[in-house]
Amino acid sequence: MSQLHWTGAATLALAIGLTGCATKEVRLVKQTPRCVDQTLEIYFEPDSAEVTPEGKAIVSQAATVAAGCAVDKVEVLGLADAVGAPEANLDLSKRRAQSVTAALADAGLPAAEFALAAAGQDGAVTASGDAQPLRRRVNVVLRLRALP
Repeated sequence: MSQLHWTGAATLALAIGLTGCATKEVRLVKQTPRCVDQTLEIYFEPDSAEVTPEGKAIVSQAATVAAGCAVDKVEVLGLADAVGAPEANLDLSKRRAQSVTAALADAGLPAAEFALAAAGQDGAVTASGDAQPLRRRVNVVLRLRALP
């Protein structure tokens, strides 16, 4: 009798288990490739080379994504608007590029070759004399690849 009782309980458990399996959905999600190049734009306050809290958050997220990847190169380009003297804007764009480079290192970006450049206010005004909006920034390109 106890063997019959055990068989009945096992059959009931199997039936409940199979019923649960029949109602479950299986979803296949295609994962985005992890180690692909990233492009970042870090914006600054006027006349400032200090990375803002928003900029630090972008840098931190980029470093997190790059963890576990090979970083072949980091291209950093500092920009400035056309307000002020061209020499001062070139210096400001250099300091911005250096600030973002330091923030990337502080955020734990894997070791990489850095290529820093500064454009100052070059390109801040169109040929028709209109000021380009949002030029107070640093453009960053992280060249990433999967580790072997």
